[in-house]
Amino acid sequence: MAAVLTPSAPSTAAGPRAPTHPRWGGWRSRWPLLPLVATVLLPALPAGTSGGGGPADVASGLAVLVCLGRLLYLRQRPLSATAALVLGLPAVGFAVATVTAADPAAALPGLVRHLQVFVLVPIAVYLLLRDAHGFRIVAGSLVLLAVVQGVTGVHQYVTGTGASYMGEDIRAVGTFGPSDIMGMATVVAYGLLAAAACALRTPRNAPVWLRPCAAVLAVALIVPLTLSFSRGVWIATVAAVLVTLALTGRRQAWTSLAVLGAAGVVLVGGFGIGSEMIADRAASVTRVTSTPDRSVSDRYAMWSAAGAMWRERPAAGVGLKGFPAHRDGHASIGLSSGSDTAGAGQEFRRQALLSPHNMYLLVLSEQGLIGLTALLGSWAAILVGAVRRLCVTRSRGHAAVDCGLAAVALMTWQSVNFLYADIGGPTTVLSGVVLGLAAWWALAGPDRVGAA
Repeated sequence: MAAVLTPSAPSTAAGPRAPTHPRWGGWRSRWPLLPLVATVLLPALPAGTSGGGGPADVASGLAVLVCLGRLLYLRQRPLSATAALVLGLPAVGFAVATVTAADPAAALPGLVRHLQVFVLVPIAVYLLLRDAHGFRIVAGSLVLLAVVQGVTGVHQYVTGTGASYMGEDIRAVGTFGPSDIMGMATVVAYGLLAAAACALRTPRNAPVWLRPCAAVLAVALIVPLTLSFSRGVWIATVAAVLVTLALTGRRQAWTSLAVLGAAGVVLVGGFGIGSEMIADRAASVTRVTSTPDRSVSDRYAMWSAAGAMWRERPAAGVGLKGFPAHRDGHASIGLSSGSDTAGAGQEFRRQALLSPHNMYLLVLSEQGLIGLTALLGSWAAILVGAVRRLCVTRSRGHAAVDCGLAAVALMTWQSVNFLYADIGGPTTVLSGVVLGLAAWWALAGPDRVGAA
């Protein structure tokens, strides 16, 4: 009888309600991530501005303030010496370029913007992420943004309500409009890579539907990415996917490539989704030195102007925000006055060419060798550290390999895409989020990365 009346052990009473793995929730303890999620999602609002100060920038500022508050009052998770050096190094170049500029006051807005995107937001992401689950929440927000923008872009192509391209309003630009022609392509590429990483190495104890859904989303996002007709984004995405597949193992890499190839044949060849225009756009990548189009010629002219500015002031450059003021004095007469934009609800207008569309040349011209060395040193340390940690965790069968794949893929994409683009537009702040995600994976302590 005593045995019958004895209460059941707590573990038995809990029964199936006692989870044996970390819960996929807990927003009450993860509220500091809300500003980061808002920073990721808000660029989709049409209210975003090309010069900064949009809703996403406000959200990123809130994330920085939340991070600062936690450091000052709760004394939680300060930066390690290595992380402080790597993430703070670009500020050296920004400061030198501002102080040595011909008009330091005019360079101050550039200093604020560069500190926001390349220093403050990455540090905030690094400090606010508590574990791998937090990483996945932010990466999932990138996927959600990509899906919304991708659906909008495909609808624009199908209905002929996109931006103007070769005389037709078919270019997929999402809610960003023709004035920010790279916006949709950028966020779709982010989401594609995050979804692909999840499909290649799904987290342990994740719902059974997560892996097939992630794989389907990654393949489906190829469509709006293709319909963006953005050559630079195509190249960066292919490079990031190849690097990611190479780090997952030879067998899975070949299998994934076969699936992607079949999907491309079906989508472009079978359904004929923009096949003729896509083929022509892809072929134009190999014609940039023989018969380049106007956009490529203008880009070459701006690259040449950036190089001339650097040769004039090789150490510290012409100063932040100085490229537009010095462009005409260094560009060739072949540079056009601007690019034509129209469609997607916008009337025809000429958009001034105010940057070289190459982040590295922009930094070289405005910040000189000091700024370029500082920025490249920081990014190289993050990328190398991310790859190194991924190789170690993969060899040990770690549960958070999906985070490592996403971090390496996003950082690789950003590094390659900056060969054809620079900062500008409402998606600029997302570059800071991507850098923060990669830095967290590369530089955070094993106790934070190790939590799955």
